[in-house]
Amino acid sequence: MGITITNAAIVDNRSSNVQCKVGADAGADADACIFQCTFNTTSFNGSSACFEATVTEYPFKVDYIIQQYSNCALYLCTESDIVPLIFTLNTNSSCQKDMMQLLSIKGCCPKLFYNNAEVKKTFLTVEKHIIHNIIRATQFETAGSILHDLTAFSLDVLNISAANLSSSGTSWIRLQPPQLLYQNESFVPEILIPVDCLQSIQDEERIIGLVTYLQQDSFRLEQENISSMVLRIELLGGRRLYNLPLPIKMTFRVATDTNDTLLCHYLDEHDWLWKTDGCQTYSNQSDIICSCNHATAFAVLLTRSKLAEVHWKILSYISYIGCGLSAFFTALSILWYVFSRNHKMDFSISIHVSLSGALFLLNTTFLLTEWGATVELDWVCVFVAAFMHYSLLCCFTWMAIEALHLYLMLIKVFNTHYKHYLVKLSLVGWGIPGVIVAVSVAVKDVKQFYGATQMSMADTNQTNAICWITDNSFFYSLNLVYFTLIFIFNSGILITVASRICKMQQRLSSSSKLGTKTGGNAGRDPDNCKSGFTVMGLTCLLGTTWGLAFLGSGYVNYPILYLFCILNSTQGFFIFLWICLSAKKQRKQEMEDKMTTVNTSGIKSD
Repeated sequence: MGITITNAAIVDNRSSNVQCKVGADAGADADACIFQCTFNTTSFNGSSACFEATVTEYPFKVDYIIQQYSNCALYLCTESDIVPLIFTLNTNSSCQKDMMQLLSIKGCCPKLFYNNAEVKKTFLTVEKHIIHNIIRATQFETAGSILHDLTAFSLDVLNISAANLSSSGTSWIRLQPPQLLYQNESFVPEILIPVDCLQSIQDEERIIGLVTYLQQDSFRLEQENISSMVLRIELLGGRRLYNLPLPIKMTFRVATDTNDTLLCHYLDEHDWLWKTDGCQTYSNQSDIICSCNHATAFAVLLTRSKLAEVHWKILSYISYIGCGLSAFFTALSILWYVFSRNHKMDFSISIHVSLSGALFLLNTTFLLTEWGATVELDWVCVFVAAFMHYSLLCCFTWMAIEALHLYLMLIKVFNTHYKHYLVKLSLVGWGIPGVIVAVSVAVKDVKQFYGATQMSMADTNQTNAICWITDNSFFYSLNLVYFTLIFIFNSGILITVASRICKMQQRLSSSSKLGTKTGGNAGRDPDNCKSGFTVMGLTCLLGTTWGLAFLGSGYVNYPILYLFCILNSTQGFFIFLWICLSAKKQRKQEMEDKMTTVNTSGIKSD
């Protein structure tokens, strides 16, 4: 069958699914769509004919009613079209046929189901509802199991009798989930369910559905790294097993490297997060054993190591105290600069104060991240997260400007003049981050990058919500690349300046030794300490201490974390000291220039 309509084409070659393309003249670059028909006649007897159709457009579909024969609908592969279509299958009578239609919808829009978390949540909600309908509709003559093979997953419905429970001989009854493919037999988990929790259920209601999935892409809501088969345990009528005195034990066979961190997770289908509450993880060389006190969808996730609660609290206190001090001293820097504008200042101090302004915004916004996550209005948390991201990018940009200014003043040439120098630097320092964040916020209808995100700890079930970037791929691809380029540039400038300082110090040392040989009494040279403090000050000023993040990536390194937290949360305080010393040096230079001018005038008058 081939149907060509305005800007769309539907082709059924009878060897695969119906292909629907819309836009771009329905060519290779066209977008995917779904075309569904309900026929009122059984066959056209191989004939070919043209029929008039009545076309009606709706918000989420376009209906094509071919008189007396069929009713067809075209759906675009967009969230606004697909979510209502999926919910049409969420009925009390939906069963295997509806499940196949649900899986067909997913197969027709692979990109949408891969990238859109809201569509995945809707899909999983309706899928679970249909699974419960299938479990309820399954008829048993005696105790046993009935397997439903639905291509994308297998559902094994088990009727567990009292005899099965009494014959187990232990406190647990062993259940074997269905396997999808023979080659996956070694990866199918084993399940031990406590007998006590099943004995409390009446015989006719003691029916369990075990689901194993061929693929895990629907469960990757935030692109999590799922390392095992996803297992779902459902009971008849939506009955829940929770707070069990004896836990459910599941043994997952996971192929992984020894350096990977694997933890048992369950899917919280209310918050739509993979969590570890109520689950303990035990491992040996080839198996991961999950011991959980409730039943839902389970999997083993490859995760980054998390902070222990005690270190989380200590680092939080250090961060809040350090950011509070930095916010106070950066505010002092800004106020001092505003009230000292009548004095002539060089460009360096103006750039230092601009960096202080960016740090002030970053520190104050950081102090609001947890509060913003508790506010009911969603836009408040989005605003706090976006503004904190803007402040962070401004800090990185002004650190790069500090390095550029240092290069122009000390390495390239001296006394170089650029027209509207500070204005141009300000446009770069405040403008580039503004454009990046504005674009990120503008695409919120396609992808929401800012909002509340959950932070969890390794040795507790507690989670902490903060306002920050919600998409990990966006966080790493943008922030990491942006800072890496700046870090490489600033580190190169710092190394060059430090080498020049060392060469100057060697010349001074040679001169000092020569003076000693000619009879001078050269004491201990204080310039060595002064040069060391200069290099340390430049290290803070150029933000190279942020490079400690590279040393702590991939695993938890507590010494690096504490150094990173202390140095970077107090960066504003150290820059305040640098500004004070720079201003003092400038005033001293001005006084020397005045004295030189006065002495020169006195000599001329004589």
